Amino acid sequence: AKHEHVYCKLSGMITEADWQHWTPSDLKPYVEVALEAFGVERCMFGSDWPVCELAGTYDQVYDALCQVIGPLSDSEMDRLFGGTAIDFYRLDI
Repeated sequence: AKHEHVYCKLSGMITEADWQHWTPSDLKPYVEVALEAFGVERCMFGSDWPVCELAGTYDQVYDALCQVIGPLSDSEMDRLFGGTAIDFYRLDI
């Protein structure tokens, strides 16, 4: 996180947890560390779809992240769920 060109994708966590019994709270420590280290300016949501289907649905992944990210402003949510990726991948949209 010390290097400004390094970003973090919040992805692949449920397939690293217990596939049958994971809960959003299992993800919370990892999400908190990533957000603290990189901030929403350099973190982006990644569904890990279709691999996530081994342990849950796309909606479950999205909902779990929303539950554990803590209180974020609308602009911070926009960054996490799109803006950071648009900037990182230099998308012209």
